[in-house]
Amino acid sequence: MEDIYVRHLELLGYEKRFFPSQHYVYMLMVKWSDLSEKLIYRTYPEIHTFHKSLKDMFPIESGQIEKRDRIIPSLPAPRWLWESEKSRETTKSTLAEYCQKVISLPPHISRCKHLSNFFKVRPEDENPPAPNTLKRAETFLVSRDQARGVASEISAPIILDTYRVIADFEKSTKYEITLHTGDLVEIVEKNENGWWFCQCESKRGWIPASYLEPLDGPDEAEDAEPNYEGDEHITIQAYKAEQDDEISLEVGETVEVIHKLLDGWWVVRKGDETGYFPSMFLSKAGKRERLNPGGQRPPPRRSTIRNAKSIHNKSRQRLSQDTYRRNSRRYFQQKGSRLSEPQRNSKNAAKSPLKERKNQDNIPEMSGSSSESELKKEAPVIPPRPSPELILERCTDNTRKKVSIHNVRVTRL
Repeated sequence: MEDIYVRHLELLGYEKRFFPSQHYVYMLMVKWSDLSEKLIYRTYPEIHTFHKSLKDMFPIESGQIEKRDRIIPSLPAPRWLWESEKSRETTKSTLAEYCQKVISLPPHISRCKHLSNFFKVRPEDENPPAPNTLKRAETFLVSRDQARGVASEISAPIILDTYRVIADFEKSTKYEITLHTGDLVEIVEKNENGWWFCQCESKRGWIPASYLEPLDGPDEAEDAEPNYEGDEHITIQAYKAEQDDEISLEVGETVEVIHKLLDGWWVVRKGDETGYFPSMFLSKAGKRERLNPGGQRPPPRRSTIRNAKSIHNKSRQRLSQDTYRRNSRRYFQQKGSRLSEPQRNSKNAAKSPLKERKNQDNIPEMSGSSSESELKKEAPVIPPRPSPELILERCTDNTRKKVSIHNVRVTRL
């Protein structure tokens, strides 16, 4: 059996720990050739020691014989790492860059035993030392754009997003985490496929986003807005609908994603049909990316979770598939009108968004039996003035305060 090797290495950030004494550990996401993903922790001196031994193993590639032959990236010595903020910003070879470059080396280096053994999971990675009861570890993260780009200075300390578990979740693989209703977790990584990597006290693992809710409000507010123009994707795995509002698709079908939701179930459009579909079974057209590199199963939908207990009075609300279909029809009608009459002052414009606000689905009411003449009913070029209440609802807080002050002054006069 062929030995597995590291196929991707990414710096997520670092932690400032206070047990058994104050020190720093780096958080590294290691993706292996068997499609497994592991979060490991290494100190900077450990990484630098590994770097030096790697150079000794490959003297030619490290430039020890001829400098011009060097392909192994450089890494600053530990004594320079925490010297000052200025030195970190001006350092040319950062740790994030080093991770990218070392894994891109020729296979005889990037897949060697020494490298694989160093990045394997250790017991302390899965069960870190007991935390200091007086001081909590501080987490510093690197943004994804920085981690994958050229520059990658580490950001200032931030607080990880905290979510609440709404129902008991029992792990089915060693990569997941068992949690109970009411547990509070910190989110390390939000994956588009609906599986989020979180930590709860000393436990870490993956959990479906559908089992989580933010502490400050209903979670549908975090979803992206629908895009009825559509984002073209190709199905990389077949799926047979299990719910009425889902859609069945075979491998290789081209669909348009019109609503990306955080729980990993996206609304896709195939012709006149729309429905929920697992995002991990989709790949963006023209690219080889996969939203499910770890081979995980689709996360459960919120509607299928039993005994879910939310702390928010407002329940999670989603648009119906009928709403998506009607809004899609309206988009195509508007698009066709623009293409056929580019120079004409549009008399068939859709209702003003101010009017659409009255509809609870935020779409214009359109009967399925409406005739063509009704669809082309003339509308005024200039929409009617919105009500003062709607203006106040949509304006900024600063404007709202000024209006309130003005009203108070008028009342006194």
